[in-house]
Amino acid sequence: MTRLVLLGLLGCASIGVAAEIPPQDRRSGFEFMSPQTQAMQSEETSNPGMLWVADGERLWSEPQAPAGKSCASCHAEATKSMRGVAARYPAFDEETKRPIDLMGRINRCRVKRQGAASLTYQSDELLALTAYVANQSHGMPITPPADSRLQPFRENGRAWFERRLGQLQLSCAACHDDRWGARLGGSVIPQGHPTGYPLYRLEWQNMGSLQRRLRGCLVGVRAQPFDFGAPEYVDIELFLMERARGLTMETPAVRP
Repeated sequence: MTRLVLLGLLGCASIGVAAEIPPQDRRSGFEFMSPQTQAMQSEETSNPGMLWVADGERLWSEPQAPAGKSCASCHAEATKSMRGVAARYPAFDEETKRPIDLMGRINRCRVKRQGAASLTYQSDELLALTAYVANQSHGMPITPPADSRLQPFRENGRAWFERRLGQLQLSCAACHDDRWGARLGGSVIPQGHPTGYPLYRLEWQNMGSLQRRLRGCLVGVRAQPFDFGAPEYVDIELFLMERARGLTMETPAVRP
């Protein structure tokens, strides 16, 4: 970590209790990017994330052994059956009695309906399928489900978002609620809304999930990250989707 970034993080750490962003002031990370990066996201032929979407479209109709079923076998055309689905996830899962995110639901379907093995988190296949499904909600408002069973998990996600962690004793809220629009190591601090995941990050030169981004933040504040698929990540995403209510789905987004 450079000295400049470290000083910036310590500057965030010096802030007291973070103030939640009023709904009228909520902004997608898209608005904090350069015009060149905005153009890359907006034009499908320039957006590298569309390569994963195209691969996901192929995988959607590809039968899986041993059941010989594809996603399309149950859900038919994703353009119709998956419209708006990603805007409502994470959702309550009757089997586990807790929220499940979209990647978890895709893996659950593979195991229970197709008899196939789970896909590894951050694998190109799981990112592609998730991006393809989420792309069917592109341009739609985020509308978290009004399910009271989700509330305790959402509050747990809020608690993690506001908790100071790691050697730097930083919370997500200290930067993304109180310091959005300021600069950290030369980059503008966004509000941290999950409007475009999975997304293509120029820093990664690859597609990545929200869990990858959260893990990166935990490492950045020198905290021990959770394993991929950990329930804490799902609870945080559940809170973040409520925090982003009404913002527009952008998958696949592009970020610096």
